[in-house]
Amino acid sequence: MRSVLWLLFAVSGLALAQEGGRYGFGSPASEKELAQFVSPLPDGRGLPPGSGSVQAGKELYVAQCAACHGAKLEGGQGDRLIGGRGSLAGNDPAKGPVKTVESYWPYATTLFDYIKRAMPFTAPGSLSNDQVYALCAYILSQAKIVPESSALDARSLAAVKMPNRDGFVPDARPERFAPP
Repeated sequence: MRSVLWLLFAVSGLALAQEGGRYGFGSPASEKELAQFVSPLPDGRGLPPGSGSVQAGKELYVAQCAACHGAKLEGGQGDRLIGGRGSLAGNDPAKGPVKTVESYWPYATTLFDYIKRAMPFTAPGSLSNDQVYALCAYILSQAKIVPESSALDARSLAAVKMPNRDGFVPDARPERFAPP
């Protein structure tokens, strides 16, 4: 009896989905809303135009990020951003992994994506592309991944080799995106 009820429930949901896909909530995204959407791939495809320097990123970080992430990116209310290299593969159970941009994230484009979508915490999505590139430049410079004289844009950000890029097991599933 229970399986019959589940079958009826599933079939009714399928029928509803096929009747125009309307579930009674939400609305279609406008062209303006879609223009704000950024979803970069590791090789840089999908990164928007713009650029930002380490110095501009430092000024912005002090004004909008340090209150949560600490004056030296050491963390506080927000996550620690730098440090922890080599801590993910450690065999000492007393020393847990330190997951930071520097130690954990395999691609610099992920940093852009996360900042653009989720920061600052009080106003996610409010930063311009230039501001996000500048913050990436500053954070990566403080992690000693790029020089302090750096300015990043779509091309140079995608070219950054993160310290733990090779510390991940490749996904064995077939590629869903055409190779670059």
